[in-house]
Amino acid sequence: MPSRARTAVFVVAVLVVAASVVYLTNPGAVPGTTSEYERTTLTVVDAETGDTLTVVDARVADTYPKRYVGLSESEPLDADEGMWFVHDTPGTYAYVMRGMNFSIDIVFVAENGTVTGIHHAEPAPERTSDSDLTRYRGTGKYVLEVPYGYTNETGIDVGDRVVVG
Repeated sequence: MPSRARTAVFVVAVLVVAASVVYLTNPGAVPGTTSEYERTTLTVVDAETGDTLTVVDARVADTYPKRYVGLSESEPLDADEGMWFVHDTPGTYAYVMRGMNFSIDIVFVAENGTVTGIHHAEPAPERTSDSDLTRYRGTGKYVLEVPYGYTNETGIDVGDRVVVG
């Protein structure tokens, strides 16, 4: 292979690696990866009575780039508005307040719709590095983010059920 061809292949390889690193560390930086969110309606049902506690209109974050960006750099949520994070498999996940300028409740939900944990999360101080962000951990396949204090106001608690649609 001539020297110029090797150089061109090397340059292309370096660009591909660099672009991959940018995407994997900040997928929101790639245009078009998070602009279109589908929406769904979520009904939260009391575990003991079966009564509807609330209905939430939620944006769906069902891809890695959408889950990574989440509500970062967005406007505060309105009442009864949220974001519904859908993971590929159930597991233990950690959520952070990267780029957030408003507080939220983070609700972890099992694959069967049962609420497994709730965190009341406040924005990190400015200039907090990713490694120093508080990690709000929980188990499930889904995570619902709603306005701060919403779970207290509506009575959502561990054991309640989230129904999609």
